[in-house]
Amino acid sequence: MTLRTYIDRAIHDGADFDAVISGCDVQQTFCWQPDMCITDACEAEYRALLDAEVRVLAAAPGERFSIIEICTDRLFLGDAFSRCTAGYCSPREYRRLRGRAFAAGWHLTSGADKTTIQTEFLKGVQTMLHHSIIKPNHMQIPWHDPIRDQKELPISQAPLPIRAGVVGRVGLLLLSCGTGAWRVRSSMNEIAEALGLVCAADIGLLSIEYTCSDGENSFSQTLTLTATGVNTAKLDQLERFVKRFPLDGVYMTADDLHTKLDKIAQTGGSYTPLQLGLAAALACGGFTFLLGGGPIEMLLAFLGAGVGQYVRARLTQRHLTLFGCIALSVAAACLVYAGLFRLASLLFPIDPQHQAGYICAMLFIIPGFPFITSGIDMAKQDMRSGFERLAYAIMIVVVATLTAWLMALLLRLQPMDFLPLGLPVWARILLRLAMSFCGVFGFSLMFNSPVKLASVAAVIGALSNTLRLELVSLAGFPPAAAAFFGALTAGLLASLYKRRSGYPRITITVPSIVIMVPGLYFYRAVYDLGTMNLGDSASWLAASLLIVIALPLGLICARILTDGSFRRCT
Repeated sequence: MTLRTYIDRAIHDGADFDAVISGCDVQQTFCWQPDMCITDACEAEYRALLDAEVRVLAAAPGERFSIIEICTDRLFLGDAFSRCTAGYCSPREYRRLRGRAFAAGWHLTSGADKTTIQTEFLKGVQTMLHHSIIKPNHMQIPWHDPIRDQKELPISQAPLPIRAGVVGRVGLLLLSCGTGAWRVRSSMNEIAEALGLVCAADIGLLSIEYTCSDGENSFSQTLTLTATGVNTAKLDQLERFVKRFPLDGVYMTADDLHTKLDKIAQTGGSYTPLQLGLAAALACGGFTFLLGGGPIEMLLAFLGAGVGQYVRARLTQRHLTLFGCIALSVAAACLVYAGLFRLASLLFPIDPQHQAGYICAMLFIIPGFPFITSGIDMAKQDMRSGFERLAYAIMIVVVATLTAWLMALLLRLQPMDFLPLGLPVWARILLRLAMSFCGVFGFSLMFNSPVKLASVAAVIGALSNTLRLELVSLAGFPPAAAAFFGALTAGLLASLYKRRSGYPRITITVPSIVIMVPGLYFYRAVYDLGTMNLGDSASWLAASLLIVIALPLGLICARILTDGSFRRCT
């Protein structure tokens, strides 16, 4: 009987047990309750221990208590496992590995009396009941199971399915970071080539269908994601993994490679919901000035966007559906802006036109990353991925703008032009540089970029976005043409930095131009459509579409000029 099986039985019987590992007492008691579970993160991290055989040393008659021996030499792993089980770790780590029992505020101990145990157990069951009936729609892939008999064999000598599994998992992890299909395929090809395979892949927004061949046999597989997102920190780790693979990865075992990929896969967000809320507040505050708002609009948008993103992050942690996260976070942002504006109007003589900034409080939701990567994918003729990303981005925009429109009707808000600030040209340019930096820096943090990388993207974004705005203000360029040159500048500067740092290009270019995505135009188009002002709606929509097309075109041109592998169709 394995430890996994024994734990399942203990959970079913409501029992607890003490454990020793090959005669070495690990000093902790494993206290299991019927509603506790082994999470996916626990399965990935402690798979070797869970697969170990156990032997019952002692069991008290009539009592749900036993002493077992875990037959393994992984002493350090067993000690870490038992300490976490006993709660000698952070609450966050405990929830990650042991489920939600700790978060529910109850934890049974072997020294508690029977009445206390029954009371706490009933409370726990009531709290956890709705979690127990929710099962994931996507089944987890047991990456380590097929290689149990091949643990000592280098990956280069492993059977075809095992080698192909590494290729597919690397591609799936890259896809989960939000990068484009061209980069995913390129990385899969690099891994496959190092393993003596030929790989052909069809890549979408959430799935990969690929075939690997060694010249004699072929192996096909379909892999899917549960959801998509953006994580530039994980993307950087994967890019470095792919780069190092031909040098040292080919000599590692499949089990060691998957263990390494397990650690990369567990790279979650680097920032707490509160920090993400502050990042969104900073970004939208800067965004407000760039759109023409003044100090009052900036402050209210800062607070509204901060609350909205905080709500969004908390709901995402609870795996709420995408539509629910978008609608509730946008509603929260608009509600905070309107509430604070009404309160300020009662206390101070404020012009009603300052309510125009409520649109800026919701701009943290605009999906700039999929908008831009969809254009890049279509430029490389990855039409499936490009159109799926575009449809995903449009869906988010539609839900967000419709929610904001309904909130505007309920709160009696309406979009209008901002009051003129009357700044001299030099002051306007300096402030645009500063606010562009703040906006891009905030969006980069929301994409999980490290502070250093976010700062670099912010500098590039400040220069390119200010250039864009001044081309419109001073040179009279159309907004779409100015957006093209702004994105082109960002792409060229990012290419120069990539050669020195080695960071993936997309982790710099896309965050630096996300601030150029016309979220205000999208909302005005939907608002005028809702009020049946069809002429103005069509004008706003046309202007927004031209800008959305121009931004990826600018990045594509920069990529063509600086990247030989990208500009050739091979």
